[in-house]
Amino acid sequence: MTDAETQETLEQLTVDADGLYQEENFTDRRVGSIQRLTPVTRDGQPDDSRPVLYLGNTQVMTPVGGLPLNFELDAGSLEEAVAAFPAAAQAALEQTMEQLKEMQREQASRIMTPDQMGGGMGGMGGGGAPGGGAPGGGIQLR
Repeated sequence: MTDAETQETLEQLTVDADGLYQEENFTDRRVGSIQRLTPVTRDGQPDDSRPVLYLGNTQVMTPVGGLPLNFELDAGSLEEAVAAFPAAAQAALEQTMEQLKEMQREQASRIMTPDQMGGGMGGMGGGGAPGGGAPGGGIQLR
C-alpha cells in the first residue's frame, strides 16, 4: 500500500467525533428490536441540538433462511417507536421484495453472448463442431 493509499484509508476509518450517538437496544425477544440512538458530544454528554433516532430490526423467515430487515422509525419516543414498528417493518419488507424482484428481472433480461456462454454451439464447447476441442471453456465430452 502506498503512503497516499494508507492516508486515504486512515481518513475513511476516522470516527466523526461530531456525529457520535449512544446506542440502546430494546427487544421483546420475539418479533424484533428497537435501537435508540441518542446524540452525544465528544465528551459523551447528551447533544440536544440533534434529534434522537429510532431504528427497527427484525427477521422474516423465507424458504432459503432468515431475511434481516432494518428500518428507520419515525418516532419521538420509545412508545411511538413501538407503535410505528409493525407498519415500518411491513414497508421495509415490501421494499426489499421489490428490490429482489428487480434484481431477478435484471438478471433474466441480460443478453448472453457466445463468449459468456462458454463458446459456440449453445455453450456446449465443440462437441462435434468443426475444429473439435473446447477452447471456449465449454463442456468437454469424452
